[in-house]
Amino acid sequence: MIKKHKKRQEHRRFYRVNERIFANQLRVLGSDGKQIGILSKYEALQKARQEELDLVEVAPTAKPPVAKIIDFKKFLYQEEKKKKEEKKKAKVSETKEVRLGPFMDDHDLQVMIRRGREFLEDGNKVKLVLKFIGRQIAHPEFGQEIVKKVITDLSDISKVDRVAHFEGKQLIALLSPERKKQYVYGKVENQKVSTQTV
Repeated sequence: MIKKHKKRQEHRRFYRVNERIFANQLRVLGSDGKQIGILSKYEALQKARQEELDLVEVAPTAKPPVAKIIDFKKFLYQEEKKKKEEKKKAKVSETKEVRLGPFMDDHDLQVMIRRGREFLEDGNKVKLVLKFIGRQIAHPEFGQEIVKKVITDLSDISKVDRVAHFEGKQLIALLSPERKKQYVYGKVENQKVSTQTV
């Protein structure tokens, strides 16, 4: 049970609050974020109590340490919110696989292109895997044409990370999403539409 408690503590930053602050002199920031100045711990606590708020040490290594007059519960909530936002922004993209064949009919190919587009729009990388079965490997040009067509159809929202190359009997290419390109493409499309309607 002690180990679990320690693990939880590692993720959460520790703050000294009110009487738990050790330093006798503090650089104090008011509840509006403006600097009040260097005060004794006693004076800073008095100020915080007058505003019915807490005195929180936010930079203990500074000389003198920096303390802020704030609502500590609200401060913790905002810190947690910031962490969640950062986690959302740092969303790890996955690599999704789209399987192709060298002699696919146009309908099946369009289905795979749509699937690849969905993956890219979700922010994932797309690995195009074209597998040659049996004697199909005797005609690699058909497979290369299929991969080339998929890359061209998805070029408005992606860039090629790895060009098509053979790994055994598989032709493999890697695409990654390119949001700026998608935005610019959308803008160009919108302009075309607007000029047509006028």
